[in-house]
Amino acid sequence: MQCRSTFKLSTIAIPLAIACGLLASSVAAKADSNDRPCFNRTLYGNYGFTIIGEILAPGIPIRGLTMAHYDGNGKFTQVDHIVTNSYPPSQAWTPGSGTYTVNPDCTGVGVVNSPSNPEPVYLHFVVTDHGKQINQVVDANAVTAIGIKVD
Repeated sequence: MQCRSTFKLSTIAIPLAIACGLLASSVAAKADSNDRPCFNRTLYGNYGFTIIGEILAPGIPIRGLTMAHYDGNGKFTQVDHIVTNSYPPSQAWTPGSGTYTVNPDCTGVGVVNSPSNPEPVYLHFVVTDHGKQINQVVDANAVTAIGIKVD
């Protein structure tokens, strides 16, 4: 009688243990896939940015919008509309272009060249949500921007 109970228990317990093991391994695999490293290709497509801050030395407020296209290979193009000290730009949308590097830990650096600014603009950023959002800061000013991928 004891043998029969042990046999019934093992016929239920073994498949249950296998099913639990498979479920646990698929959850672990999913977690690992979410922890993948970033690289330049993480940024690909169009991103809309909201810009806010100020030029530090004179304390001039800046607000703006940018639409940037990242090529996934370390280059981007953009148009921006930056309002400085309540004055709109002379051109409604100013074109620009630049380069970027995304590190494996999802931090990165970039540089923007634009005819509206005689000097290159240097950026540091963090890529979040698997490339769906970019949080950045302009190095020379207290200006930050949040970019969200346009689907």
